[in-house]
Amino acid sequence: MPDGQTRGINVAVTAWSARTGWRADALCRQAETAEAMGFHSFWLPENHFGDQRSVPAPLTLLAAVAARTSRIRLGSTSYLLPIRHPLLAAEEVAVLDQLSNGRVILGMGRGMSGPVFDAFGISASDKRKLFQANLEIMCSAWRGDPIAGSKQGKPVVLAPLPVQRPHPPLWVAAFGPLALKQVARLGLPYLASPVESLATLEQNYQHYRLALKAAKKNPVSTVPVMRTIFISEHRESANAVRARLESSLPPAMRREGVAVEDWAIVGDRSYVSDKLQEYIGRLGINHLIVRGGLPGVDGNAQLKSHQLLLDIIAGF
Repeated sequence: MPDGQTRGINVAVTAWSARTGWRADALCRQAETAEAMGFHSFWLPENHFGDQRSVPAPLTLLAAVAARTSRIRLGSTSYLLPIRHPLLAAEEVAVLDQLSNGRVILGMGRGMSGPVFDAFGISASDKRKLFQANLEIMCSAWRGDPIAGSKQGKPVVLAPLPVQRPHPPLWVAAFGPLALKQVARLGLPYLASPVESLATLEQNYQHYRLALKAAKKNPVSTVPVMRTIFISEHRESANAVRARLESSLPPAMRREGVAVEDWAIVGDRSYVSDKLQEYIGRLGINHLIVRGGLPGVDGNAQLKSHQLLLDIIAGF
């Protein structure tokens, strides 16, 4: 089977440690370890104006990873199209695909944070329109079509083009009914929020598949889910991690009655195996992106958990 694929499920990881900010060597060591363990892909989010762990330029960080790896695929969970010029974004993606010899998976997003839109001079109400328009230009550019500027003049043609033709796999992060309908109209895979419950995900996928049918799009075979997962052979260790996650829940999630079990799978091998089987049975997932960086979990414990996960899924 290809790296990271066990029984039809591609198992991926996000970077699991950035406690002191992003340094190329530390980030690349994580990706090299993930590749050596056999994970399918290595993912980074995009976020702005936080602390030293913010990831405002995920493709720049993944370019460093591309130089130190050779097989593992490189993914962004939410490359924000509305805040970027579409031609510049198309160039950045194409260059990363060239650097990595065709290993990019581009997860794209519209964004949710009002302050981010304000900082970039964009109205939040325009995010879906900008996302659609920018993506159309990017896809045309990746095909090698001439792209006209905003003023009269000679059209330009993107160079270099992506290795993957006509472009890398495109996924769309979506949260809420309007976003789901837009993803379906595009006929692209839907990447769900990592903090929605299994019941909500099941409902979302039902709405998404109905919207695909209404838009007369073919069924989409890629079904990704991103979850926080921690496995320990010692139940006490797993319980301690679950308790720390519970205590670190943001106030808004507490007010909404969100439980750790709604968005995280934390337990011993048997418990996690049963939960994953439930996710597979109810959603039909074939891409599992594992979030790390849990409070109080050191690097060794995280790697043991990752290996246990690979062992569990290999046994399905």
